[in-house]
Amino acid sequence: MIKKIDLYLLRSFLILLVMTFLICAFILLMQLFWRQLNDLVGKGIEMMIIFEFFFYGFLSIVPLALPLAILLASLMTFGNLGEKFELTAMKASGISLFRIMLPLVICVIGISIAAFFFSDRIYPMSNTRLWTLIFSLRQKSPELEIPVGEFYSGIEGYNLYVRAKDKNMLKEMMIYDFSSGFNNTTVMVADSGYIKFTEDKKYLILSLFSGESFENLKQQRRSYSAGIPYRRETFGSKEILIDFDSEFNRYDESILDGQSVTKNVMRLYHDIDSIEQVVNLRASSQAYDLISRNYLGREYPAEEATFPHTGILSPDSIFATMKRSEMLRVAEQAKNAVQMRQQEINSNELFLYESSNQLMRHSTEFHRRFTLPFACFIFFFIGAPLGAIIRKGGLGMPVVASVLMFIIYYMIETTGYKMAREGLWEPFAGMWLSSSVLLPVGIFLTYKAAVDAQLFRSEHYMLIWNKLQARAESILKRKV
Repeated sequence: MIKKIDLYLLRSFLILLVMTFLICAFILLMQLFWRQLNDLVGKGIEMMIIFEFFFYGFLSIVPLALPLAILLASLMTFGNLGEKFELTAMKASGISLFRIMLPLVICVIGISIAAFFFSDRIYPMSNTRLWTLIFSLRQKSPELEIPVGEFYSGIEGYNLYVRAKDKNMLKEMMIYDFSSGFNNTTVMVADSGYIKFTEDKKYLILSLFSGESFENLKQQRRSYSAGIPYRRETFGSKEILIDFDSEFNRYDESILDGQSVTKNVMRLYHDIDSIEQVVNLRASSQAYDLISRNYLGREYPAEEATFPHTGILSPDSIFATMKRSEMLRVAEQAKNAVQMRQQEINSNELFLYESSNQLMRHSTEFHRRFTLPFACFIFFFIGAPLGAIIRKGGLGMPVVASVLMFIIYYMIETTGYKMAREGLWEPFAGMWLSSSVLLPVGIFLTYKAAVDAQLFRSEHYMLIWNKLQARAESILKRKV
């Protein structure tokens, strides 16, 4: 009988998990799509490239969608059991809540382990290919589709205006050529013209008929007399060659080799150790150089050697014996020395910033590979007891509770991540902040569900309020 219950619970949970995971993944994937919309639309991208973008985008959002899906699926599973009184029947048969949760706990542990290997092996690969694809799409020239009655700026360095079209022929054209800079702008007008690509698809040939061009000679005025600020040209036909690569050129994946999101755990661990040694070596070298040259073993200046030294004299005592002109000179020297030290410290800080920032990013990414799978485990122990306490199934209350809990988690996780990345907190503390906050919540909810606590039932709180109100009235009557 217990085995059948286990299978029933596993089947219910896995069906809901798949459904909620696909919903969460779809929402997050659409969010990624909207962020990269300008790089995808209006560039004549092949459908295979679009499919590749969505495929690698889907893989990259799995670590974020999976914990939310587990939270929602576990909450709905136990909410349905409570709403149908199946959970009550199981407890009445002598089965404890922990025994009911056992098969799902084992299942979630397996999912968490699989999530770790996914984030360690597949996630870096998908991130590498996704961002290589995005960077390549950003360099892709937009699809050449010149509108009628408005300026078109899809060709870099040019603005085109066309009043009408007749098949491939463009009528009443106006072209602003900014390719040589705004100070050397060329304006061209033509009665008609057309545009075509060269055979290698890397250039545009702009053919113009019956027009004029006006070229600003402000930057070239030294070659002409002061009375010629521009040049005017009338032409019957004219061709302009414009650099416009319409092909999709994919970047090499090696451009992301140094990024932390493209590395697995072993490589992150190795690189963290290497970068940490570089940072410590640079910091120690700078500190030793700064202290040894400016503080330790410092010789007295030649001017101070004229003063008799029978003992240790403070700088204030020496300064008080000087003439006013010497005081001003020494004060100016001290001021210049302080400014030089400040500039040196700022320079050293900038020199260390790149390595320190790289160390923080690698460290936070290293801990992230463990916190995301662990979040799956925590969210189950939040969702399952929460569903058992609420006893509401479906997509109403469970969705609201799951979204609110996930928002809290996301806010805490983002805060810890930014603190760790900026070096304000240790990477371990920042990245495990959300887990350390939510783990006690999961333990508390599990305990309350095990003892059948009435946490989210209004009747329970109304009963407590009525008892408090009755006690207050009895106390008042005694006093009267």
